[in-house]
Amino acid sequence: MAGKAGGDLKEPMNEQAVANIYGAMRAELNQIYSKITELEMEVSEHSLVIGAIQPLDPSRRCYRMIGGVLVERTIKEVLPAVQRNKEGLEEVISRLNEALEKKKKDIAEFEAKYKIRIRKSDGEVKDENEKKEGSAQGVLVGPASTNE
Repeated sequence: MAGKAGGDLKEPMNEQAVANIYGAMRAELNQIYSKITELEMEVSEHSLVIGAIQPLDPSRRCYRMIGGVLVERTIKEVLPAVQRNKEGLEEVISRLNEALEKKKKDIAEFEAKYKIRIRKSDGEVKDENEKKEGSAQGVLVGPASTNE
């Protein structure tokens, strides 16, 4: 008992500490999900811009927002910059996806180590074999209009 108490200082001492650590891990996972979603939307916007200006004359004027300032450039100048930005965003998304997978693995190990089970809203305890990826997220919504 004395060896356990003094040996590993990283171990949480009670259920509340385990729950707090688990909650923080889940919050971090959700932050990664939301950042990936935000960046994917930016990539989509960049793709739309590239698709819109690519077929145009390279000497044509266009406007670009840089740091809150609208600047006038030519398509020849703007197109490569937008493409580089898009590639950079895609690289960041791939790194975030790697971090997401690592965090999922860490959470799964933490759940297994402390035998954490998520309770469903109706009071049932979810079996580990029935878990589905992302099942703790989202809201189930019925039809938009019901004629009853």
